[in-house]
Amino acid sequence: MGATLSEFVLAPAAQATRPRTHWRHIVEFDLMTGSSTWSDAADLARKVEGAGFSGMLYTETGQVPWMQLAAAAMAAPSLTFTTGIAVAFPRSPMVSAQIAWELAGETNGRFRLGLGSQVKGHIVRRYGVEFDRPAARMRDYVGAVQACLRAFRREEKLSYEGEFFNLSLLPAQWAPRAHDHGDVKVDISSVGPIMNGVAGEVADGVHVHPMHTMHYIRERLLPEVARGAERTGRDVADIDLIVPVFAAPGDTPDELAPLIRRAKTQIAFYGTTPNYAFQFTDLGYEGVTDKLRQLMSTGDIAGMADTITDDMLEHFAVVGPWDEMADRLKDRYTGTAARVVMYLAEEQIRKDPDMVHKWGDVAQATRA
Repeated sequence: MGATLSEFVLAPAAQATRPRTHWRHIVEFDLMTGSSTWSDAADLARKVEGAGFSGMLYTETGQVPWMQLAAAAMAAPSLTFTTGIAVAFPRSPMVSAQIAWELAGETNGRFRLGLGSQVKGHIVRRYGVEFDRPAARMRDYVGAVQACLRAFRREEKLSYEGEFFNLSLLPAQWAPRAHDHGDVKVDISSVGPIMNGVAGEVADGVHVHPMHTMHYIRERLLPEVARGAERTGRDVADIDLIVPVFAAPGDTPDELAPLIRRAKTQIAFYGTTPNYAFQFTDLGYEGVTDKLRQLMSTGDIAGMADTITDDMLEHFAVVGPWDEMADRLKDRYTGTAARVVMYLAEEQIRKDPDMVHKWGDVAQATRA
C-alpha cells in the first residue's frame, strides 16, 4: 500500500540511502528553466541569484537557450550557467564550440556546455539531419568540439579527423578572440550503457536524466561511466554528475499535492519511453511502461499520473517539509552529485514570486 502525503512529510530524512561511491559532494544548487523572453530570463536570474542559488540550467525545447542565457548572465553576474541540454547533432561542432567559447568569455568562465543527442524522431523529422549510431556520433562530436576549443586557446592547430567529423580550417581572421576562460567544460546527457560509457570516455560531466533512482545511479550509471573512463585512462572522480531532481517541498498535504501531482505526471510522461522501462523493472514494478504507453495512446494523462504510486514516487522524487528538504537532498545525493538542479521550482516561482525565498533557503542550506 502506498504512503500517504502526510507520511511523506513526516518520513525521516534518512529514507534515502547514501550512495556508496567516491564521487563528488554536492557543492552547487541550480534552477532548471526553459523558454522565456529575454527580459523575463534576466528578471528570474536576478531573483535566483539574490535568493542564494548557484546557477541556472537551460533546456532546449521550443527555444534555443543562447540569447536568454546571455540576458540572464548580464543580470546575475555570480551565477553559473549550463545548457542541459543543447541539442548537438543539428549544429556543427564548430558552431557549438564557438557559442560555448563566447559564453565562457562573457561570463568569466561561468558557463558549461551541456550537449545531448535528443531522440531520433526529433533529429530526423524536426531538425532534418541524420541520426545514425548516436553514441559513436556523440563521442566524435565531443572530440571535435574539444579540438576546436584547443585551437581557440591557441594550444594547437585545428586538425581533427574523426569517424563523422573532420575539421582542419581555422584561419586567424576567423578564430574567436582570445580570453582567459578557455577551459570550457563539455558535458553530455546519457541514460543507457553505451552513452554512459561515452560520457566516461570523453565528457567533463554527465547530465543525469530527471527520471532516475538512486538504484539506477549506483548500479548502472556510475559503473558504466567508470568503465568508459577506464578505457581512456581518465579518473572517474573528475567527471561531474549534474542531477535534475523532482524535489517537492511542502509543510501540509494540501501544499504538497500540486507538486506531487506535477512530479507524478512528468515521471509518467518520461516513463512511456521504452528505453527507460528498465528503471521500473529494476525496482520490481513490472509492466509500468506498457501501461503508461497504453494510457497515453488514449490521451488519459490523469490515468498516467495515477499509475505512478506513492511508493514509486519515493524512488524518483524527494518529498518532505521545507525545513528538511536540504537535508533530504544531501542524504540522497552527497557523494554523487556535483550539482543538483531543481526541476519543479521555476513553475512554482513564476506563479508566486515570493516562493523564490523559500527555495533560496533550501539552496543555501544544501550548499552549506
